[in-house]
Formats: sequence, structure tokens, C-alpha cells
Amino acid sequence: MNIVNSKQKHQKIQVQLVWEGLLIGVVAGGVVVLYRIALAYDKAWLSVVLNAVRENPVWIIGWFFLLFLLALLTGYLMKWEPHISGSGLPQLKGELLGVLDQDWKKVLPAKFIGGVLALTGGLSLGRGGPSMQLGAMTGKGLSRILKWDKETEKQVLICGASAGFAAAFHAPLAGVIFIMEEIQKGFSVMSLIPMLVSAVSADCISVCFLGREPVFRVVIEAALPRNEYWLLLPLGIVLGVTGVLYQRSLMGTKRLYQKVERIGEKGKMMVVFMTAGILGIFVPEVLGSGGILLQNLTNGNMVFGTLLFLLAMKFLFTMLSAASGVPGGLFLPLFVLGAMLGSIFAVFGVRCLGLDSIYINNFIFLAIAGYFAAIFRTPVTGIILVCEALGSFQYILALGIVSVVSYITARLLRSEAIGESLLKDLLEGQKKK
Repeated sequence: MNIVNSKQKHQKIQVQLVWEGLLIGVVAGGVVVLYRIALAYDKAWLSVVLNAVRENPVWIIGWFFLLFLLALLTGYLMKWEPHISGSGLPQLKGELLGVLDQDWKKVLPAKFIGGVLALTGGLSLGRGGPSMQLGAMTGKGLSRILKWDKETEKQVLICGASAGFAAAFHAPLAGVIFIMEEIQKGFSVMSLIPMLVSAVSADCISVCFLGREPVFRVVIEAALPRNEYWLLLPLGIVLGVTGVLYQRSLMGTKRLYQKVERIGEKGKMMVVFMTAGILGIFVPEVLGSGGILLQNLTNGNMVFGTLLFLLAMKFLFTMLSAASGVPGGLFLPLFVLGAMLGSIFAVFGVRCLGLDSIYINNFIFLAIAGYFAAIFRTPVTGIILVCEALGSFQYILALGIVSVVSYITARLLRSEAIGESLLKDLLEGQKKK
């Protein structure tokens, strides 16, 4: 009799979690859709401003004055609510571990506005991490408003985070897997179903309002032939090494900011926003999350020298933006950097190894997955994310080889996953205060 009662109780809990997951997915999906709409207006506005600056240099004064105001406002927001800094993933991990307790009433509006301000200024940041934090805080808010059981709050947080990921990238399966690989560090049947329900419902909300525009507009003309698969091994090694370089450079830049403590939060904001202003005049391609840069890559509109120069500039500006603590995600700039590395590798293959140029775009999307796996130590997420973005799973073998090789390379170099490094830095910073 006890076994029957226990089974019925378990089924009742699962049904309850599914309904909670559905509600969280719909509401969190709506919040992230609003965030994406605001960022889309930002992108269009930034393009208009930069065109005006190029056509009439008098507008440069207005451009820098605007950046000055954006830096002040962002610094004020971060002082009012410090938990909005960066991508938001370390804060989510910290809350699930029980070492942080975010105030959802403050984090939701501050993160939303801070992320919009950062992209308005053209910083090299994305929407992924903030969307997950917004989703998680939406879930936490619903839990508090509806007075759900405290024991389910962690489940609510991860449901909200998976919903945020799905709504940001139209990748519900990748969102669930990322939570398990990076946030939970494990698999739970009890949490899988509500997470999936949240992610799918959030994706449906996103599609209804924004359509299904793919994250990567990569046209694959032909599958990579098996006799060229040997190139995937050196590609994975290159991505593993450069992924470690990304992690160490980002943490090194954060330490550099910390050494000049006298400039304070507003000072850091001034540095990064003014840098965006200078780059907007001379190298506007590296501003923002990098969607235009990725599109130009896949269209084959760049010569090799230009590609190397833009890779260096995008990498340096991404380090400066992400390490400053400005609210913004790592994912989209990371995808662009990976794509550029893949393009460079493929062009080298065409010139020196007899690779057919028709396969350059293949290496671009393979490198996105491999670079992601090396930096976050989440090879499965990288594979599924690219497959969902492309709308096809036929390239899963090639993606798997590159992602596993890059993952192993990064592990052999004894580099931490970027999420772990950022969480440690966050907790150490709180201890000093």
C-alpha cells in the first residue's frame, strides 16, 4: 500500500511540475521576447547612428556624449543592483548552490535595462546569458508571488533559465542540455520534463512574436566528404587551444580592471563605452554581438588579411566588454569568434591543403560548436545548438568529432570552464566587500 501511495504522490508531483514549467515558460518567454525586441531596435538605431557619423563627422560629438550618458546610467544600475553584472550565469550557478540570493524585483528591471544600454552603445556582448538570468528571475518571481513550496524554487530557477535560453536562440533542446551540462552538472529525470516543457513553451512564444529566424544563417552547399574528415582533428585542437586562450584572456582582463580599483564601476563603464565609440568610427564591424560580421563571413565577402585583423579586434573588444562587468552575454560574440577561426582554418586548407572552397561554410559552423565546447566544457550543448540552428542533424558526426577533440584539448591544458572561473571571481569579489 505504501508503494502505491508513494507512486501516486510521485505522479502528482510530476504533473504539478509540468504545469508550473508551462506557466514559467510562457511568462519567461514573454519577458525574453520583449528583451529581444528592445535589442532589435537597438541594433537598427546603432546602424543609423554609425551611418550618420560616417557621413557627417559633426555627429561624432553627439555620439560620444551619448556614450558618456550610457556609461553613467549603466554604472548607476550596477551600483543599485550588483547582481546584474556580466552574463548572469555565475549568479544563477551561485543561487542554485545556495551561496547567493538575488532580489528578483531588482534584478529583472535592472538586467533588462542594463542589457539594452550595453547593446545601444555597441558593446561586444550578446543576449544569451541575460535571457537565462531574466528567465530564472521570472521563475523566482512567480514562485514568490504564487507562494509555491520553497523546496521547488531551485527547479523553478532552472526551468526559467532553460526557457530564457530557448527563447533567445530558438533552441529548446540545447537549452535543456546546457542547464544539465553547465548549471546542474548532472541529469535528473524529475527536472527534465518540466525544463523541457518550459523551454518548448518559451520557444513557441518566441516564434509567435518574432518568427523562426535562425541564429546562424549558414548555407551549407554540400556535406563534408569523409576523406576530408582528418581535418577535423587539427581544427578541434586549434579550437581547444584558442578556447583556453579565451578563458585566460578574459580572467586576465578582469584582474587588470581590478588592479586599477581607483577608477571604480563608473570608470570601467567609461573605458569600455568610449572604446566602443572609437571603434564605431574606425572599425564598426566589431561592434555589437556580431551578426553582420557572421553574415559577411558566410557570404565569403572577406579577404584573408581583413579576416585576421577583424578577428584580433573582435577578440580584444570582447575581452574588454565582457571583463568590465557590463550586463551582457558571452554566447553570440563567442559564436562569431569561433566562426572566424573556422573560416581562417578553412581558407588555409583551401590554399595549402587542397580543400575545395565549397566547404568553407562547413568549417564555420563546425568551429562554432567546437569553440563553445572548449570554453564552456559543454560539448553536447554545442553540437545540439548548432544542429537546431541549422535545422538538421545530418552533420552530427562531424560536429561530435570537432567538439570532443576541442573539449579534450582544453581539459589537457588544465584550463577551467569559463562558468567556474566567473563564479569564483564573483564570490571572491563579494568576500572583499
